[in-house]
Amino acid sequence: MSPKKYTSLHHLQADLLEGKTSCASLADYYLGRIEKNQHLNAMLEVYAEEAREKAKSVDAKLKNGNAGKLAGMFLAIKDNICYTGHIASGSSKILSNYKAVYTATALQRLLDQDAIVIGRCNCDEFAMGASNENSAYGVVRNAADTTKVPGGSSGGSAVAVQADFCLAALGSDTGGSIRQPASFTGTVGIKPTYGRISRYGLMAYASSFDQIGPITSSVDDAALLVEIMAGVDQNDATSSAQNVETYTPNLAQKYTIAYSKEAMESEGLAIDVKEAYVALIAKLREEGHIVEEKSFPYLDYMVPCYYVLTTAEASSNLSRYSGMLYGQRSELATDIESTFKKSRSEGFGPEVKRRIMTGTFVLSADEYDAYYSKAQKVRRVIQDASNKLLEEYDFFLCPTAPTTAFEIGGDMSKDPIKMYLADIFTVQAPLAGLPALSIPTAESNGLSIGMHFMGRAFEESALFNIGNIVSSYYRAP
Repeated sequence: MSPKKYTSLHHLQADLLEGKTSCASLADYYLGRIEKNQHLNAMLEVYAEEAREKAKSVDAKLKNGNAGKLAGMFLAIKDNICYTGHIASGSSKILSNYKAVYTATALQRLLDQDAIVIGRCNCDEFAMGASNENSAYGVVRNAADTTKVPGGSSGGSAVAVQADFCLAALGSDTGGSIRQPASFTGTVGIKPTYGRISRYGLMAYASSFDQIGPITSSVDDAALLVEIMAGVDQNDATSSAQNVETYTPNLAQKYTIAYSKEAMESEGLAIDVKEAYVALIAKLREEGHIVEEKSFPYLDYMVPCYYVLTTAEASSNLSRYSGMLYGQRSELATDIESTFKKSRSEGFGPEVKRRIMTGTFVLSADEYDAYYSKAQKVRRVIQDASNKLLEEYDFFLCPTAPTTAFEIGGDMSKDPIKMYLADIFTVQAPLAGLPALSIPTAESNGLSIGMHFMGRAFEESALFNIGNIVSSYYRAP
C-alpha cells in the first residue's frame, strides 16, 4: 500500500475502500512530507502521535462500515482556531502557551465525521496580513518558489495543502485571508457567506467580517467541508439558520457573469494577471456563458473602508489581551497600568500594534464621525450595490489578487499601504457579507494566478458549480 499525492477525497476514499492504501499509511506519508519540508515553516506544531492513533481508529471504522463522511481526510488548522487541549496562539507571542479549553464548532463538526487533524499552521499574527510575514514565528515560504510569500493571513494553511502535508486545511478570511493565499499557491479557497459557518472558537479579529473556510486542491472537497461545517450554532448568535444545500455538480449549467471594468483598467494589475483574466473571460464566452463588462465605481473606496472598520473592531477585540487573565504577562510589570502596557508592548508584533492604534484613533471621540461612522455608511453603499449587481448577474468576476506571489522582504513588505492594496479585489465580498471563491486558472513564471467569483448570499452551491466548470477548462484530458 504505497501512498501517493491525492487531490480529492473521492479518489482517496476509493483507494481506501479497495485496500490500495490505509489511513495509517497516509499518516506516515503526510508526516514524512512535513518532516522533509520544514524549511517552508508552514506548520507550527505537528500532532504526529495523535494523527497516527486517529488514523488507526478510522481504519477500524472503515473496516466495520461505520466511518464518517470525512474518513481519510487529513486536515491542518490555522493557529487562530481553537482545538481543546492544544495550543492556539494566533501566531502571537502574547498567546504563545495558551491551550484552548474548547473546540471551535466548525472544527468539531469535521472531527465528528472522522477528519484527522495533523497539526496547526503558521499565519499572520491574529490573522492580520497579506503575506504571512507578520507571524511571531517567522515567515512562511511559498512551496513553488521559496523566495516568494504564500499570501496571508492563512499562508501556512495554503502551503500545507500546496506542499501536500494534508488533503485540506482550515483558514479564516476577514478581507481575503483564504482567497489570496489560495491564489498564490494554486489551491482552491472559499470565504462563505457571513453567518454560514459558526465563528465560535475562532479568535476574533474583526467580528463583523471574520469567517472560517477551507483551502483544498479540489472544488468538491471545499464543497463537502463547507456543507459539513455550515449551519446554525447556538454558541454563535450571528450564525445563520438558512438551509444548507448539498452540492450537486452540473457542468452543463450556463451562467450570467459580470466582470469588473475597474479591475481590468487598474494600474496595479500586473500584465500576466490581466492576460489570465482576459483569457478566462474569452473561454467562458466560448463555452456559452454570458459575460459582460460592468462598472462597480467603488473600487477605490473599498480598501480604506475595510481598514477603518476592521482596525476599529480589532482595537476592541484585542483589548482582552491585557496580561491579566491569560496569555503573556510581562515580568517587568509592577502594577495594573504597567501590566497592561508592558505585556501588550512585548506580546504584540508591529503590524498588530499598527492596527490597534489605527482602530483606537478612528474610534476616538474627535474622529469617530469622520472615520468610523462614515465607513459604516460606505459599507452599506457597497453592500447594496453588490446585491443589486447580483440581482442582474449570477457572479461578479475579477482576479483574486493584482499580482502573483511577491518577494519575501521586498518593496511590498516595507510599505504598509502597498500591502493593504493587495486586498483590493477581495475586500468587497466581506464588506457585503457575500460568499466568494478563488480558483487557480493560470501560471506565470511558475507562480499561480487565481480568479475570483463573488456570488449571492447563501448560494455557495452555485459558486462551487462555476468553480468546477472553470476548473474543467484547465484539467488534463
